[in-house]
Amino acid sequence: MKEVSIIGVDLAKQVFQLHGATAVGEVEFRKKLSRKQFFAFTQEQSHCIVAMEACGTAHHWARSLT
Repeated sequence: MKEVSIIGVDLAKQVFQLHGATAVGEVEFRKKLSRKQFFAFTQEQSHCIVAMEACGTAHHWARSLT
């Protein structure tokens, strides 16, 4: 697996959709994770950009991921 440079996140109440891409835009993964799985998954990833929609919970998740 190549190194992911950006992870796009679609936040929802119970399930999050993730899309990981390399620096040249190649798709590395697409995942559907619960809140608990999301936090565990992001802890395993190397440092990269995490892009998510602007909503009330985005601030919470941004603080949790830093």
